[in-house]
Amino acid sequence: MDKFMKWMEDHFVPIASKIGAQRHLVAVRDGFVTIMPLVIAGSFAVLINNLGFEPYQNFMNSILPANWKDFGGSIWNVTFGLMSLLIVCTISYNLAKSYDKDGMAASVVSLASFMVLNPQLIFDKVATYRVDEFGAKGIFVAIIVALVATEIFVKLVGNPKLVVKMPDGVPPAVAKSFAALLPSIIVLVIATAIRFIFVGIGIDNVFDSVYEAIQRPLQGALGSFGGLIILILMQQIIWFFGLHGSNILAPVINAVLLPLLLENSKALEAGAVPTHIVNSQFLDSYINMGGSGTTIALLIAIFIAGRRSKQQMTIAKLAIAPGCFNINEPVIYGMPLVLNPIFLIPFILAPLASGCIAYFLTAVGFVPPVSIAVGWTTPPILGAMLSTNSIMGAVVAAICLVVAILIYLPFVKIATNQELQQEGL
Repeated sequence: MDKFMKWMEDHFVPIASKIGAQRHLVAVRDGFVTIMPLVIAGSFAVLINNLGFEPYQNFMNSILPANWKDFGGSIWNVTFGLMSLLIVCTISYNLAKSYDKDGMAASVVSLASFMVLNPQLIFDKVATYRVDEFGAKGIFVAIIVALVATEIFVKLVGNPKLVVKMPDGVPPAVAKSFAALLPSIIVLVIATAIRFIFVGIGIDNVFDSVYEAIQRPLQGALGSFGGLIILILMQQIIWFFGLHGSNILAPVINAVLLPLLLENSKALEAGAVPTHIVNSQFLDSYINMGGSGTTIALLIAIFIAGRRSKQQMTIAKLAIAPGCFNINEPVIYGMPLVLNPIFLIPFILAPLASGCIAYFLTAVGFVPPVSIAVGWTTPPILGAMLSTNSIMGAVVAAICLVVAILIYLPFVKIATNQELQQEGL
């Protein structure tokens, strides 16, 4: 065990630390975090339209006009329906700011580059765009465009030979916009050239090609049961060594699993059956209850079996309130769970068990698939009920929680006995 810990500290932890601090991954993570309020707003619009209780639907139909669901549909269209457009801007902005460059100019150029790659459709001599690419389907292209266009822009905008100098007395905002003129033109020329190159080699729609070649295979792999297990293992191991596992994996989770949640929401809004069991909200609804490691179960286990431990009870009393809102840093670093060999097994096993239970109960139809995004601070069990639009979501979350408590209980007793032995009691 000591050799394994030493090897992980020497080889795994430094790599994970570099990944967590890598500016492009941080920009992707922060870009998705920026639009999360809109994602939740769109999700609640879907929930209000499709709340799974017949008396509620009958009541709404009786007091509102026949098209009352168009209200929520409008909110969905400008949130989930424009997800890729939003992501281009927010990722580009955060990446440019990490270089101390003009984030607003970079985001505008990236958005224009994204639109250049989107094939135009002509109807009665009027140009328009396919709206599918603005939603979940275009997220991977949006990420790539935001990163590449911003990288080119920030390198060009610092070149003094490309600065259009304005005369004295010109307002700073105007001078700043002209400083980005030539770099913006060059970026757009490159984006347009790339589009025509793709067309020249027979790829008329870059979005379809990227979706089929990259996005769909990744979603199939990470959105499977095996992918879920690997993701949980990676998250918990990273946390065990003191790194923020959720933040480090956030770019992957948001880029690959968030579109699956959006597709489920779209299906629910259309009255169809959602098909994706594993998605980004699935993790928060069933696995990260109380925070990574299903640590709300650990706190409950301490109140049950760790009352004789002063240290554990002190941490449990301090951490239970934030734990009810899925904030578990007081537990992770206060117990501590970091580099704690006693709690390593339940810290990994509890979320694995929760994930397996929730996956198979969803697969057999006991509970509907998670389809609605709710805030990650929504209390456990309630979050599962809202995200599945079903009381059965709460039942499954409760089952997962009970199993997680049973997993933590013997290790709480071991830690308590060890503390008492050290105190000579």
